[in-house]
Amino acid sequence: MSEVRGRRKSGGGRSARQASRASETVQAPAFITRQLNPFEVLDEAGLELIERNADTILEEIGIEFRDDPEALEVLKAAGASVEGERVRFPKGMCRQIIQASAPSTYTQHARNSDRSVEIGGKNTVFAPGYGCPFVRDLDNGRRYATINDFQNFVKLAYMSPYMHHSGGTVCEPVDVPVTTRHLDMLYSHIKYSDKAFMGSVTAPSRAQDTVDMAKIVFGEDFVKNNTVTTSLINANSPMTFDDTMLGAAKVYAENNQACVVTPFILSGAMSPVTIAGTLAQILAEVLAGITFIQLYRPGTPCIFGTFASSISMQSGAPTFGTPEPALVLYGAAQLARRLGVPFRSGGSLPGSKIADAQAAYESANTLMPTIMAGVNFALHSAGWLEGGLSMGYEKFVMDLDQLGMAHTFCKGIDLSENGQALDAIREVGPGNHFLGCAHTQANFKEAFYMSNLTDNNSFEQWEEDGSKDMLVRANALWKKMLNEYQAPPLDQGIDDGLQDFMAKRREELAGTGDF
Repeated sequence: MSEVRGRRKSGGGRSARQASRASETVQAPAFITRQLNPFEVLDEAGLELIERNADTILEEIGIEFRDDPEALEVLKAAGASVEGERVRFPKGMCRQIIQASAPSTYTQHARNSDRSVEIGGKNTVFAPGYGCPFVRDLDNGRRYATINDFQNFVKLAYMSPYMHHSGGTVCEPVDVPVTTRHLDMLYSHIKYSDKAFMGSVTAPSRAQDTVDMAKIVFGEDFVKNNTVTTSLINANSPMTFDDTMLGAAKVYAENNQACVVTPFILSGAMSPVTIAGTLAQILAEVLAGITFIQLYRPGTPCIFGTFASSISMQSGAPTFGTPEPALVLYGAAQLARRLGVPFRSGGSLPGSKIADAQAAYESANTLMPTIMAGVNFALHSAGWLEGGLSMGYEKFVMDLDQLGMAHTFCKGIDLSENGQALDAIREVGPGNHFLGCAHTQANFKEAFYMSNLTDNNSFEQWEEDGSKDMLVRANALWKKMLNEYQAPPLDQGIDDGLQDFMAKRREELAGTGDF
């Protein structure tokens, strides 16, 4: 019995060393530059077919631009046919306009220049979940999100070396007024993080507030000549853009700020049930949206976005982690590369209500295609539960661990002299082990990705440590991270300027009912 207890004490020592290693600061790049070629599902004939079908949609069926006469005039002046709010585009018009002015890559500057991100090319940028009205944690279950929750997720994203971007509406803080909520969210991104962030798009005036606050942070001239926000402009699928999104897009375009033009698709409800039909519709909507932005201000950074999910044909509920949306993602990534603009999709997307096995495999089934397809801007990379209705604290840090693994995977195979390891093989020779050789000793700290959540100890060691499952370990980790959080420095003059601006806007918006 004493021998067993002795082994358990030794296991505790290993656990302590593991915890110590997990607490060490991890160095990671500001964004991933993938060394792997993207996986492709369509050949040249298939891509040309989808593009022809998208052109047919644009030319014969058209796209509606609702409640925005200015947008209709801009498109008509460029050669589109306008009947009421329906706009039809001559074949090839959209592609020609986009390829003439839309950048293939761009830099989104963070207030800490070391955290600026390059979007496009072989780069991948991870951003947190977006838009969830509820939050969930192991202690309190599911509840409406508050501004404190919002700030907590901003802090967790800031602390992780594997999350490149602060995101946008990481959760919807319902304890602050709708009319001024965007100010609180933007300030939280600026105050509690120094990573790049997204702007508000729920009204053109809120997009303008985003730009005005960015000018306080970066300076008016810098914002005029550089991109400091990337914001989400959703198509109202099928084949419609509304005045809210168009108005926000115009504000951002006027100020050289990036727009992610994203058809939000639940296949079978908002697009055909087939993959090829959905891809053609997505491409048509993206082409129309980016074309308008390029006409409004040539050179505005734009991202080809898509969010595609299948639905249950029994209940109509969205489903995640299934094969068909993965194929849509792969195909759309190829279409974006051919168009020559960055691509947004993917993430860690479960429909599961809690961070259970279903959430794990659904998230893995969306994250791996995100990596393999070559997604440039991956929204919803951490925290998502319940099909986007909840942000989970435990889920957030579990996803961060997976993003860390993605960093290692995207490096590909090291073929340097050290990577080939012939010296190690010569030193060890047949029948011996590599544990003590010079090459192993020189590389062991960074040889393999080391998770700060998984438990690989023996059953006895795990039992001695309290038989904690992943959810319990994740609960302890996010609390530890928040306890150790230290805010990045923010110039007092900038902070004062932001506070003054927000106070003025709150006074102007008081009682307006600007929803």
